[in-house]
Amino acid sequence: MSQPPADQTTTPYATALDAQSRRDTVNLMVPGHGATPDGLSHELGEFCGARALAMDIPPLIDGIDVGPDSPFVQSTRLAAEAWGARRTWFLANGASQANRLTALALAGLHSGDAVVAQRSAHSSFTDGVLLGDLLPRFVLPSIDEQRGINHGVSPQALDDALNRAAADGVAVAAVYIITPSYFGAVADVAALAEVSHRHGAPLVVDGAWGSHFGFHPELPESPTRLGADLTVSSTHKLGGSLTQSAMLHLGDGPFSDALEPMLDRAYMLTQSTSASALLLGSLDVARHALVHGRELIAQTLTAVEELRRTLREDGRFTIISDDFSAFPDIVDHDPLRVPIDVSSTGLSGHRVRDLLGGEHGVYLEISTAHAVVAFIGPGKQPDLGRFARALFDIADGAHEASTGVAIPALPHPGPMTMRPRAAYFAEHEIVPAAEAAGRISADSLAAYPPGIPNVIPGEQITAETVRFLQTVAASPIGYVRGSLDASLSRFRVVVERD
Repeated sequence: MSQPPADQTTTPYATALDAQSRRDTVNLMVPGHGATPDGLSHELGEFCGARALAMDIPPLIDGIDVGPDSPFVQSTRLAAEAWGARRTWFLANGASQANRLTALALAGLHSGDAVVAQRSAHSSFTDGVLLGDLLPRFVLPSIDEQRGINHGVSPQALDDALNRAAADGVAVAAVYIITPSYFGAVADVAALAEVSHRHGAPLVVDGAWGSHFGFHPELPESPTRLGADLTVSSTHKLGGSLTQSAMLHLGDGPFSDALEPMLDRAYMLTQSTSASALLLGSLDVARHALVHGRELIAQTLTAVEELRRTLREDGRFTIISDDFSAFPDIVDHDPLRVPIDVSSTGLSGHRVRDLLGGEHGVYLEISTAHAVVAFIGPGKQPDLGRFARALFDIADGAHEASTGVAIPALPHPGPMTMRPRAAYFAEHEIVPAAEAAGRISADSLAAYPPGIPNVIPGEQITAETVRFLQTVAASPIGYVRGSLDASLSRFRVVVERD
């Protein structure tokens, strides 16, 4: 576990923003609120506060973000050092932006147009595949069949997938895997990097849920320090920055010289030219807090372990991560993630989550048919006793049984018969769901949660997939990204030509 760099005592960009906000200025520029709650902006000031307006500073201000050694650049360098990267980009459009710009950069390497990707990749990576005209070859993660949960990819499964690609004469530009999983399962990044590099491909780690990794000895290490060539970091999730802020870390590995200029170009294509200073500044502050927050993180770890102990002693709830040793791809887990099997209550995880929020004021990140997952921010001390008592109250109470339709197992994807980008832009038509099976999808459709594409452009739609998506859409919190309507009664498909 790496120690925090000794010189990380400042927040250059956030401090520069603060200094500018305190100056006596007349702002005859955007944004239109002029950095004050005066006049027409009084409602906005009441909504978010005068300080937020004062800190909402536009780009290209000398002393803030202009020049090769500006406070903004200094902050990105400190972030790279903190996460063990060669270089870090601050993003204002979330980890989704990181996934898209990564795919665009990979397309520019010209070492191949195929990407061996974990099938449970987020839909934003599929967006990048479409933008970069990449050809995905999927490797399936391990699956907890009992609970319908995806985990990660083992080094052996990756090696097999890369060998199959080589046998088919496919030139692989990169490997893309996800760790940690939504449920906190951590894959063997060092071994996956070794396999990828042996096959001549950089390893991209979607570490969206692990931005806090590496900042305490009891947390898993930062993927960048374990050999990942690119790490997607959704810093706002568990790193403490504002929602929609994220980072992309470039490792100092064998592919960094080729990747860096392509990432610079893709960054310009994907980052807003009016990126929010509040979002970017929060990344600087979050980095500083994590670097110096070891004692507070330790307190959170202790509190979360006490929650686990309480649930284990009660006996009615299973901590899902306690069973992770049954899966060969899992080498660690995120201790700040508490996935709980609630099957013993007779209620679905969705219903338990609804009761927790509606009756107890306890809001959780995700639920499934069998489980709920609690995320606890590092260095935070939420009332976990209240959460446990609420679970016990639900287990003790006379609640109606779950009425939602049971979600079927994840469907196996149909064969890919067209390149995804070609299918996306091909002439299409809209057909009823009953006629969709066997047709080539023109859309990417991903059931939320957790946002994993169930069908992508170029793949044949299966009857199994249609049933699955319609069932998800009918569930209490179901949503299918990319669907034409809420009920999935219609599908967009490629026009068939004789």
